[in-house]
Parts: sequence; structure tokens; C-alpha cells
Amino acid sequence: MTRIHKVIPALLVLFLALPSASSMAGSEETARVESATEVLSKITEIPERAIPPALLADAQGIAVIPGVIKVGFVVGGQYGRGVLVVRGKGGEWSNPVFISLMSGSIGWQIGAESTDFVLVFKTPRSVEGIMKGKYTLGADAGVAAGPVGRVAKAATDIELKAEIYSYSRSRGLFAGISLEGSSLQVDDKSNAAYYGKEGILPSGILSGKDVKTPSGAEKLKRSLEKHAPAAAK
Repeated sequence: MTRIHKVIPALLVLFLALPSASSMAGSEETARVESATEVLSKITEIPERAIPPALLADAQGIAVIPGVIKVGFVVGGQYGRGVLVVRGKGGEWSNPVFISLMSGSIGWQIGAESTDFVLVFKTPRSVEGIMKGKYTLGADAGVAAGPVGRVAKAATDIELKAEIYSYSRSRGLFAGISLEGSSLQVDDKSNAAYYGKEGILPSGILSGKDVKTPSGAEKLKRSLEKHAPAAAK
């Protein structure tokens, strides 16, 4: 009997120490926002291998899909989840909308490390397309491998005519990469978990009217304001 009396209090202490369902809700999404913020902090770190500041200054939206790992080789693909932020009319950045990316094989080699993807959206139309549901790069909007470096203008798809420019980041360096044929989709489940509101629409997240901005999202927006400020008018 004495042994049982000792076990029950121990189990009670363990139970109370476990995180509640509410505290666990959104923890995965919070980590994803933190990872995206970390990637964004590196986009201008090495000027010779960075996304051109002029391209970032004119961006209407930026998507970050951190830690994408390839599946298979030769005939394979990648799947990743990340966030999309949109620039407002006043140049300010929105709260993050969670998205997912599915792509076919893009020629990675066996043993490649986890890779981050960054997509820079040049037009409002390209951003609005994602909000409507599943979105195929190259079909619903023109996509091209993005230029890198300080003097990238000469090789920028003839004055940056594509609507979306895509990049990969591996081992600390950014490189333009073609994601044509890949699909983007709003991750409704993650949006609900992160903002604590079922059925929340992307429009409500972007406007900020239907949600409170979590602290992690504030850090993400501050990073964007630092590394991708709006172009001077």
C-alpha cells in the first residue's frame, strides 16, 4: 500500500508537468516561423551570393520554405512547408500565411543537405493567385531562377520580366533555381493552429483584422523591414 501511495503522487506531478494541448497548439508552426526568420536574416549576408536588394525592394510578396529535404533520386520530388508574407500598400509587411510546396525532381545529388527555398513575388497578381487555392508555378504565373549578387542586373531574365523568382539556400549560399511545375497551396490547418482560430481565411491574416500578431510573427516582420525594405518612391 505504501508503494502505491508513493507512485500516485509521482504520476500526478508528471501529469501536471506535461504541456497542455493548448500550449502545444501551434508549437510546430511557431518553429516554422522562427526558421523562416533565420533564413531571411541571411538573404543579404554575403552580397556576392545574395538576393539583389533591388529585387527585394520591389517585391510584392516573399515566401520562405525552410528545411526542404529531397525524396528519392532521378525520379523524385520535394515537399516542404513554410510561410508567405505580403507587402501592403504602405510598404509594410503582413502577418505570415502558412503554405506548402510540392515539387518534382530538380536534379539534386545523392547526399544533398536540407535546403531552404525563397520565392520573391514581383506582382500583386502572382500573390493573389495563391490565396485562391492551389497554385502551379510556371502555369499560373511565370517563374524563373532568380539572379544573385550585386551586379546581377545584366543577367536578370531581361530586366526581371518573370512574375516570381525562386532561390535555394544550401550550406549558407543562395542560388537561383527553377521551380517551374511546382505547386504552392495555403496550409489552412497550420494557419488555424498558429492563430488559434478555426476557418481563418488568408485575407483575414494578411489584413491583420481577424487575428492578433504573435511575437514570432513580429520578429519575422522586423527582419523583413531590415532586409527587404520598400523601394523609395
